Amino acid sequence: MNLFRRLVLLLAAYALPVPPQDARPSPFAQLDEIVAELSRITGWPLLKKVQYESMNRDQLKAYFEKRIREVVEPEEIRAEELTLKKFGYVPADYNLEKATIELLTEQAAAFYDYRAKKMVLLEDSASGVQQIALVHELAHALADQHVSLERFIDKAGKSDDGALARAAVMEGQATWLMAEYMANRMGQSLKDAPWMMEMMSKTAAAMGDGFPVFNKAPLYIRETLIFPYAQGLRFQQEMFLKAGRKSFAELFKRPPLTTREVIHPETYLNRAPLPPVRLPSFEGERSYRKIAEGTLGEFDHAILLRQYSADSESLAASWRGGSYRIFEHKNSGRFVLVYASRWESPAAAGNFFRAHRKILAGKWKKLLPATESETVFAGAGDDGHFLLRLAGDMVSSIEGLDKPASAEFR
Repeated sequence: MNLFRRLVLLLAAYALPVPPQDARPSPFAQLDEIVAELSRITGWPLLKKVQYESMNRDQLKAYFEKRIREVVEPEEIRAEELTLKKFGYVPADYNLEKATIELLTEQAAAFYDYRAKKMVLLEDSASGVQQIALVHELAHALADQHVSLERFIDKAGKSDDGALARAAVMEGQATWLMAEYMANRMGQSLKDAPWMMEMMSKTAAAMGDGFPVFNKAPLYIRETLIFPYAQGLRFQQEMFLKAGRKSFAELFKRPPLTTREVIHPETYLNRAPLPPVRLPSFEGERSYRKIAEGTLGEFDHAILLRQYSADSESLAASWRGGSYRIFEHKNSGRFVLVYASRWESPAAAGNFFRAHRKILAGKWKKLLPATESETVFAGAGDDGHFLLRLAGDMVSSIEGLDKPASAEFR
């Protein structure tokens, strides 16, 4: 699901949602003062004046549509949409491109375009542009002058989980600086005011409230948009308490590799390498072509468990690795999803194996079991035959086959 996260980062350019308010005077006059304060907090000097322009909602939508055509191939969008549907994160009729543009157009109050090196403020006679959005986007502009945001995004590669972790660095840091700026104006600091940190965290977690398109979006889409702000804010706070100003540059130089490291900062500070997860192969695989692959992290599994009420989300904290591939048959067009995950212990893997059975039952209208045991669950679902297997601390599955698979993966 890396493309959706790339679309959010590349297209929204870190769009910050701001609920409608009464019209206010333009905040442009405060730009220099805000940048000076952000420089003082971070220790990063302003290297060049930040350029800016205004844009209305219609222009914003056209901008997003144009950017999609520039940075994404139609085949990429098709593969991304299919991946979300195969895992059950979105319904079968979900249109990813259309929904992404609608979401970002609805929510954006301001954004920083790191390619054009300028900030765009949204014109809206009903709301004006809030100072809070200006601070957030100027934080991105200042960071971009010292650490290239474009290169930082590109280095995420094909790791879906890593891309979301990097998004949490960027958005979490900008959200933290926005909150610290506000705290300083009241003579306080986040490092000395836990109550203010908690208040800002709750505000970030509820940032989609009041937006109709956002509220109607699937759970996975909503939570993916919120995670970088809410969880990233908490992560940045922990890093600032440990390293102070140095944390701003350090997190770009040594970013978290997984959402697990963002959710549990101690795993970032005491990083232990996670071995790669080996995916199973299946009979006839040479007749298929790979159209998508990536990683599934703690965040992804937590949403699956929550969406299908399969188990407590605390189970996701036992995640220790996950990956997937999607294949398309060269002739028939049949799609096959291959998945594997590693857990902290055989017991935790067993818990997820049982939870995964509930997930399969929840995402399909038809589920016809053929084999059920403590380590194997096989049968047929909406899009073909499936096989789910538990082996030690690993859970593996294949879905979408045109015939039953052997209980022994190759």
